[in-house]
Amino acid sequence: MAIEVKVPDIGDFTDVPVISVLVSPGDKVEKEDPLIELESDKATMEVPSSHAGTVKELKIAEGDTASEGTLILLLDEAGGDSGGGSDEAKEAPKSSGGQPKAPEPYAAAEGSQKADPAPNAPAPVVDHNTGRVHASPSVRAFARQVEVDLRMVNGSGRKGRILREDVMKALKGQAAPAGGGAAVQGGMGIPPILAVDFTKFGPVEEVEMSRIKKISGPALHRSWLNIPHVTHNEEADITELDKYRKELDTQAKEEGYRVTLLSFVVKACVSALKKHWEFNSSIHPDGDKLIRKDFYNIGFAADTPNGLMVPVIKDADRKGIVEISKDLGDLSKAARDGKLKSQDMQGATFTISSLGGIGGTSFTPIVNAPEVAILGLTRSKMTPVWDGEAFVPRNMLPMSLSYDHRAIDGALAARFAAHLKYLLADARRLML
Repeated sequence: MAIEVKVPDIGDFTDVPVISVLVSPGDKVEKEDPLIELESDKATMEVPSSHAGTVKELKIAEGDTASEGTLILLLDEAGGDSGGGSDEAKEAPKSSGGQPKAPEPYAAAEGSQKADPAPNAPAPVVDHNTGRVHASPSVRAFARQVEVDLRMVNGSGRKGRILREDVMKALKGQAAPAGGGAAVQGGMGIPPILAVDFTKFGPVEEVEMSRIKKISGPALHRSWLNIPHVTHNEEADITELDKYRKELDTQAKEEGYRVTLLSFVVKACVSALKKHWEFNSSIHPDGDKLIRKDFYNIGFAADTPNGLMVPVIKDADRKGIVEISKDLGDLSKAARDGKLKSQDMQGATFTISSLGGIGGTSFTPIVNAPEVAILGLTRSKMTPVWDGEAFVPRNMLPMSLSYDHRAIDGALAARFAAHLKYLLADARRLML
């Protein structure tokens, strides 16, 4: 029986243009394999398959529009599970020569060798009628973002189609290995890291990175290479503030939400960003001026089973502790459940990364470009502090402020951290 595969919940978007159909009748797809690409005015989205099987009939084409519930295709479910026997056969599909061919994710992995030797190896394919390479719009947008020329990228997808993994390899400066020895290139003139055959020393297993890590990795690498990072460490006395927070949290539990320390830090950061606007700016593309932003959207790093995600609290300057706390709870839950929408992770002007629930004393968070600063938090602890007459126990919060030295100098960073310290010492100051 044919299964109808429809567009799932895509948020508030309706009548979104279909910019690419990624499958054809007869193709076998697995659950979560991308079927089509939609592109709104805010984001490009891949729509995954809800079932595994064989494509029986397409019900949508490039240029159509789609909303939640729009029929994409009919799927023969039986075809997804009966494609020729054992799991090993599925993992090693036959090439035209009858020899096992490595599946595509492995073929695109770092340091691995393509199973198809030249002349059949994928190579940059340019449509001479349009002058465009074979790549989906989302891959082209990603390549523009990381400044990779697709004409110089080897495509490992079907019919030489360039995949995101191919762009990531090009970003890292990797060339397809030509023999047993290979090196993982650093890119930008950085000496390569020599590849090691770890099987010589013991058993190994290749574990596929999560989709989130594959996407965020190149962005973090690009930020680290392009931004001159400096980290300023400071401690804030939160003894009185945390007592007040616990009172609010007790009341909040009865209403079904929590008040965490992060809510107060978000509020304090907004105040500090208003006082020191440079931290709420971005460097202009021409490099000789700053873009001053008059809105305050605070991103926060959320630990999820699939990797790190950064939801954004919009208009944090217009919200109180209760509303910020509810936003933190709702966005964190959506991140853990994999239900964050693209707009939930866009538009941040400053980011906070908190490891307080895990531990640590300090770390160097990586600036999330095009932002120019990020605040890292670790676990607070009771520490003896000299008050001028005696040592008294105080609850101290370690803070690690990383910043782009092109936009912010050390003195300004110290003033920003000192202002945060001042605000967090007394919750009443957050209302000023």
